[in-house]
Amino acid sequence: METLSENACFGGVQGVYRHASSACKCDMTFGLFLPAEAKDGPVPILWYLSGLTCTHENAMTKAGAQGWAAEQGIALAFPDTSPRGDGVADHEDYDLGQGAGFYVNATQKPWAPHFNMWDYVAEELPALLVESFAIDADRQAITGHSMGGHGALTLAMNLPGRYRSVSAFSPISNPIGAEWGRKQLSAYLGDDEAAWAKHDASAMMKSTGFNGPILIDTGANDQFMDLLRPEALAQAIAERRQQATYRLQPGYDHSYYFVSTFMEDHITFHAEALYGE
Repeated sequence: METLSENACFGGVQGVYRHASSACKCDMTFGLFLPAEAKDGPVPILWYLSGLTCTHENAMTKAGAQGWAAEQGIALAFPDTSPRGDGVADHEDYDLGQGAGFYVNATQKPWAPHFNMWDYVAEELPALLVESFAIDADRQAITGHSMGGHGALTLAMNLPGRYRSVSAFSPISNPIGAEWGRKQLSAYLGDDEAAWAKHDASAMMKSTGFNGPILIDTGANDQFMDLLRPEALAQAIAERRQQATYRLQPGYDHSYYFVSTFMEDHITFHAEALYGE
């Protein structure tokens, strides 16, 4: 693992690192914020999964998360959104290929060799962080924005016991029913929609739910509302009677101005779960 940068940040360290990924078969870059408490022993970790076109850097520099995480003594992980490199398949559309991994393991050409973001986020990167840094593997939580909110919710519901809490900002909530989803899932996973279900938060809510607290915020003025389909997930939450808080925030759109506004709420929410019994 190569250290690309480390900067003092709210009493802790914001680092950027690169490593050779066995899951994605290319070099992968990630950001990691460690609070001051990590000098004394393992700390809980909150995973932040970013959205379409993002790298590890977007949330790291625009979400305003480190200050709130430092207050709570929580580490923050910022993975990339896809494999990258000259030998990695790509597409001219912004919402497919590099920067648009959708947190799945691709089975179709030309994506299958590298686009294994599910295994990367669920298995490879957590193992690397626990081995290399003062991270408590028993205290993990996950959040994300847009495509990353989709990833956070589906990972949490597919991996029971892994995360103590899950939240999302403007998640793609029903990809099976929207263009942000059907396009990518068919490209990466093929035309058998049965293989898509584990990657649809609304479908997973109906079938399994989540054994823990959920917080979801979406801007009421989100310009991508028809693609996000929040009503499908809200209905599934209600039908399951899932423990969840689902908020539409008046006046807010899909941007990081929205994310940064409510970041304190989300980190406080996760801190209660991570430090609770």
